[in-house]
Amino acid sequence: MDKIVILSDGDSTDELQKYLSSLTHDQLTAVINNGALKGKKVGAMMKGIFKGSPPTSTEGSGRRLLVYEHCIPLCESGDLQTEVAADIIGLLMLETHTLPGPSLAKLASLFVEAIKVGKMGSGKSLELFPTVLTALSACEALSYGKGELSGEEYKKQLINSLCSSRWDPQCVIHLTTMFRDVPLSSEELQFVVEKVLRMFTKLDLQEIPPLVYQLLLLSAKGCKKQVLDGIICYFKDQDVRQEEEQKHGESLDLEVQSIPQDQLRHVEGTAILHIVFAIRLDHELGREFLKIFKTSYGDLCPFSVALFLSVARIQRYEEQVFDLLKGAIIKSFKDEQLQQGSKFLQDLLPGHCSVAQMILDTVKNSVFGWDHVTQGLVQLGFFLMDAFGPKPGPFGKTTEGSATIARTPNQQACKLGGQVLLQGFKMHEPIRGEILDQVLNRLVTKTASPVNHYLDLFSDIVVSAPMILLESSSKVTETFDHLSYLPLTTVQGLLKAIQPLLKVSMSLKDALILVLRKAMFSSQLDGRKSAVAGFLLLLKNFKVLGSLASSQCSQAISSSQIQVDVHARYNSAANEAFCLEILSSLRRCLGQQADVRLMLYEGFYDVLRRNSQLASSIMQTLLSQLRRYYEPEQDLLPPVKLEPSITALGDQVYLQEPLAHLVSCTVHCLLWLQNMRRSANPNADDSGEEDDDDEGEGYQSELQTILESMTRRMIKSELEDFELDKSAEFSTASSVGVKNNIYAVLVMGVYEILMEYNFIQANYSKSCFQELVELFNRYHKLSEILKEKSGKGRVPSNKSPRSLLSSGFISTLLTVLFRDSTQSREEALSVLRSSGEFVRYAVTVAVQKIQQLEETGHTDGPDGQNADRTFRFLCDMTSVLMWRYTNIPSVVEDAGKKEKRSSLSLLCLEGLLRIFTTCQQRYPDRMAQLLSTMDISEDDAEPDDGNVTEMNFFYIRQFQRALFTQLSGGEEEFNSKEAQLLVSILSVLSRQLKPSSQQVAVLLNAPHTTAQVSTCSTNARLHLQFVQMIRWTVKICKETSFEDSAFSKSLLSLLFNLHVLYKSPVSLLLELCQDIHSQLGDIDPNVEVEKQSHFAIVNIKTATTGALLVLSLVDRVLDEVDWLIARKKSQTSSDRSGSGEATQTAGQQDPIEKALTLQLGTLLTALNELVQTALLPGTCTITLLRELSRTYTTLTTLVKYYIQVCTSQHGALPARFEKLVKLSGSHLTPQCYSFITHAQSGEFSGGDDKKKKKRNDGNTAGSAKLLRETKAVPNVIFSIEQYEKYLITLSKKSKVNLMQYMKLSTSRDFRINRATLDAALQEQDDSQETNESQEAAETHEPHQKKRKQ
Repeated sequence: MDKIVILSDGDSTDELQKYLSSLTHDQLTAVINNGALKGKKVGAMMKGIFKGSPPTSTEGSGRRLLVYEHCIPLCESGDLQTEVAADIIGLLMLETHTLPGPSLAKLASLFVEAIKVGKMGSGKSLELFPTVLTALSACEALSYGKGELSGEEYKKQLINSLCSSRWDPQCVIHLTTMFRDVPLSSEELQFVVEKVLRMFTKLDLQEIPPLVYQLLLLSAKGCKKQVLDGIICYFKDQDVRQEEEQKHGESLDLEVQSIPQDQLRHVEGTAILHIVFAIRLDHELGREFLKIFKTSYGDLCPFSVALFLSVARIQRYEEQVFDLLKGAIIKSFKDEQLQQGSKFLQDLLPGHCSVAQMILDTVKNSVFGWDHVTQGLVQLGFFLMDAFGPKPGPFGKTTEGSATIARTPNQQACKLGGQVLLQGFKMHEPIRGEILDQVLNRLVTKTASPVNHYLDLFSDIVVSAPMILLESSSKVTETFDHLSYLPLTTVQGLLKAIQPLLKVSMSLKDALILVLRKAMFSSQLDGRKSAVAGFLLLLKNFKVLGSLASSQCSQAISSSQIQVDVHARYNSAANEAFCLEILSSLRRCLGQQADVRLMLYEGFYDVLRRNSQLASSIMQTLLSQLRRYYEPEQDLLPPVKLEPSITALGDQVYLQEPLAHLVSCTVHCLLWLQNMRRSANPNADDSGEEDDDDEGEGYQSELQTILESMTRRMIKSELEDFELDKSAEFSTASSVGVKNNIYAVLVMGVYEILMEYNFIQANYSKSCFQELVELFNRYHKLSEILKEKSGKGRVPSNKSPRSLLSSGFISTLLTVLFRDSTQSREEALSVLRSSGEFVRYAVTVAVQKIQQLEETGHTDGPDGQNADRTFRFLCDMTSVLMWRYTNIPSVVEDAGKKEKRSSLSLLCLEGLLRIFTTCQQRYPDRMAQLLSTMDISEDDAEPDDGNVTEMNFFYIRQFQRALFTQLSGGEEEFNSKEAQLLVSILSVLSRQLKPSSQQVAVLLNAPHTTAQVSTCSTNARLHLQFVQMIRWTVKICKETSFEDSAFSKSLLSLLFNLHVLYKSPVSLLLELCQDIHSQLGDIDPNVEVEKQSHFAIVNIKTATTGALLVLSLVDRVLDEVDWLIARKKSQTSSDRSGSGEATQTAGQQDPIEKALTLQLGTLLTALNELVQTALLPGTCTITLLRELSRTYTTLTTLVKYYIQVCTSQHGALPARFEKLVKLSGSHLTPQCYSFITHAQSGEFSGGDDKKKKKRNDGNTAGSAKLLRETKAVPNVIFSIEQYEKYLITLSKKSKVNLMQYMKLSTSRDFRINRATLDAALQEQDDSQETNESQEAAETHEPHQKKRKQ
């Protein structure tokens, strides 16, 4: 070795060459080994060997190859020091270009073989491989087998061979690093990337992040989409496997978990960081990443969502990422909604990928240290809530009732945003402050739009983490400063949400009280109302020692409750002083506007119920207020002073004191106290209690005296005593009219309260009930005058004012009126029952309460805000109204009262419809409970699931029977309104049935637990009931022939809604179209239409209504077909860009394509019937033209899809598609042109003499309609021409002549005939009047037809 170094240092190379030639191969390798192992002068020795081996001579190049062949395994062996190995490889790299082609080829093969057998574990010598390949590709020709290849081709063969062989998992990362330095063509790069991605599954989890990093560096050469797709798919599969393992963990006890969850999440987190870092440096990679998900959200998974949110931190991508996610979320919800509403789609595509679930999974996964994702989650949550939250209604009014469940895609997206933020708040400490800040900021700043969704989120945060929130109490305190400027609903929601915190934090409570006191003197009315709302809330929730326990105590929270209980005695004592102080503040409100007083009266009852120790103060306050308006002189009438209740400002008259509400509040508080005292101490002996009672008895007896006196004198009072009689003015245009209106409403309210008070105090005494009827008669008389007078004005009659009767009282009253058969009460109740008007009034008020509950989620009066009590009210009402409707049919009632009684039955039905609708909207989970309270028979067992199922169907059968009774009578006895209500109720109840029987199939195929069997059997029953329901509806539609268009519309709507959940509705459409064609006749008067009637409900009077409904269902079918085509298109484009392989064999047609072709085929046949029908000019014709235009647009989309398929796959067109084209060309298109000609000639021809008289009325309507029609006709012709244009393109691509089925028509010509035009213009000049009247008559024709119905 030393000799080689010495000789190489000398000037003469000849001696060096001689010496090297004298060494055998073994000696030379031994020298190299010694030098390398000692590590001294190895570089100089290697240089010497190369110096003495000139590449031009055969011996020299052979020796050089020997050195290479020996050094590569030596470096790889791991026996050398790292620096020595690096030196050797460095020297070899420098000399590689001198090797001749064959040597390079041999060397490259050596590398490939070493990799194949797994001898490249350390990867040190791999650095040399790129240099060898680069030199090799520069060679002009190399022998390969028996022939020759260029260096480039040879390199390609080598890489192909390498990528096709097995790689040792240890060297995957080294090879990936190595390929970065190899010049690769795009095809070679694709080989390499595919091979590396296939190796992912063979590697340990810990080795994935460095490999991802190397792959991303390699992607700088190209194949960016492939690299990203591969990485995302790998993690998607790992997530699925991990989830399945977790799910089936119980049954796989012996197996060790192959993928530890925390390890997988940490690896995913690191991979995300690598990808985001790469995207920061390579914007092309970022663009590719966004492009992957632009086409379809079906490829999303929790990993890619996390990756999206991390990329969103790069400013240039932020907006695009959130727009993409927003689009994917809303599309996912819309698709889900579309699939749920159609059995056809459910059968075709059973699964649905839920983006919402992926996002929630990402939130769950982010707990494993994914700090780079959490910021994106917060942004996404608020982005969704801002974009999809409730919008302000007209004039900035917000719609009430946030309690309804999320139904529309927008509501679901908003709810998802809230869930993301709530889960994020619970899991991640660093983002809590920001979430809280942003929620409170939005509550304060978004005063113009509804903030219910933010209030719900804030409330959830408080409940889930009260102690965490206390750490940020300063932020909440800052929000208090804005209370007096916020809308009242926001203030109430905010105070309700923070109520649990007030019990724990004194500082928060003090800050709130300070703000409320200031607000009490606010110049804004809303500010003062907010103060009242706040004070009332405090009074409800700070219990004074000794208060009676109430089931309605404020919500308890474990952590804060402990602190409250520790200081319970101190708190209660302090609370008393605190509550009395608040009450004194509230007394000031009694001198303020009516709105503020009203809030106070409505809130006092709840305060009393939760804090009964404040009874004395509250009752004294109410009593002193009542005395101001009460006439103490017993002989004077009326007993109330109305003058002080109003105030005048200029010409305007305002209500100052809501007197009826004051009396109502006093009565309800008094009745509750009496009730509580009665139940708390039936025989009180303690002296302490007597003292209390003395004080209580004082105001109680005085109030009772006042109320009795008021009752007596209100019965005696005539309307003239209140300055209200038939001659009084009630016009809202004058101040006198306004004053009289206010008086009338106040007096009616007082009558109502006295009715309720006297009923409860009467204890079923006949004389008291007679007084009650007297009160009602007075109320009714005034109510009739008010209705009559307000109806006469130019302003249409307003609805009667909201009743002040409490829902609890109405419930009791109706139950005893209809269902109480106790002998002792019979005589007293007959007094009430004999007054038909009173019974009708009671039912009307009940329906009014149910309607209010449906619209706002609560009712007026005591317990109106309490969800459990209001639900109980619904249950009671259902039971009573159902009994009344089924047990007293209108047929058996007296002929004299028949009209009113039947309307009472209608009221009961309307009430039941509203109850079922309300329950489905606001208490969807408690529908079964509602139905189970309605008693089928006296000896019912406890309702289990099956029983409830039976009950639901029992009620469906009851209503079916009622409808059948209606239909089995003659048409003269048929009550259309009642029948429509029955159909509406049936459609609401049928939503409880299960249209899908998948669970039943599962049950039959595999063994299950008892619980699963019972669930499945319940579902099986529901499905069978659904099928029975459909069959019954079809039967009714086939057998009923009443000429009532409104009823037929509701019945057909029910049929359609049920049918789409059972199977595809196109066959039903076809039958209905044939019926309509048969009833209305053909557009060609010479053609005799074959008489056929599948459905008797379609007759000459109802056919037009039926046609409009059919067309709406056509629209729905086209929606589904469009959706399927769009889905197939995105699949084709992703297949093409991904694998580029044809997924469909020539012999088999894709099931989705087959299904949508069949749908369109039947639909075209149905439309073919309709376009030959002599439809009335007007809405029906225009709608049909619009649907035809849409059908051709859908056909065009399908043709474009097949153009795309033919371009990418060169497959044959399916035979079914050719048949569809033939059907459209030979059948539908010619009929369309005939229909257009018929519509235009019918529309512009003159009418008869009677119609001519209506010229003036019809002018504007006529011109508007003509304008609409002129748009509809060209649209149809344009869409037909577009369809034919793309068919020509498809014919060329597919080599199939599809245009042979198309016939050109003259209808597409403008048909301007000059002679006819001149004659028409001349005629118009001569008789313009006649023409106008004819046009007007034509425009009115559809309306006249409707009137005849």
